[in-house]
Amino acid sequence: MGAWDVDTFDNDTAGDWACELQGVTDAAALQETFNMVLDIGDEYLDSDEACMGLAACEVIARLKGNWGKRDAYTENVDKWVEAHPQTPSAELVAAALRVIDRVTREPSELLELWSEAEPGDWLAAVADLRKRVEE
Repeated sequence: MGAWDVDTFDNDTAGDWACELQGVTDAAALQETFNMVLDIGDEYLDSDEACMGLAACEVIARLKGNWGKRDAYTENVDKWVEAHPQTPSAELVAAALRVIDRVTREPSELLELWSEAEPGDWLAAVADLRKRVEE
């Protein structure tokens, strides 16, 4: 049974991305993930890419000390952040904010999926993530 809820790591794609993060030691993987989302431009953004992009944004928030929800789903990312403390560059933070903006505008499959359900809770969770990335 897969996970699916409003928080960033409450889906299997973000969880898988977090597991892959364990094999890297710097923020280059975050930039690669941001580039994957941002290089889509105005084309249709697949939900898997959107989920991975938001997961990378969550790492930025945590690196800045703005942890958000911590549970079994966030454990891999939490351990990575604790093992690799660093201050994200202004460029990386700006890229994270652009990713959040891109995921929450059309055409975005993740936005569509949440619009078919109750988008308010998901949009609130993404707004919280954006705030934690900005702070």
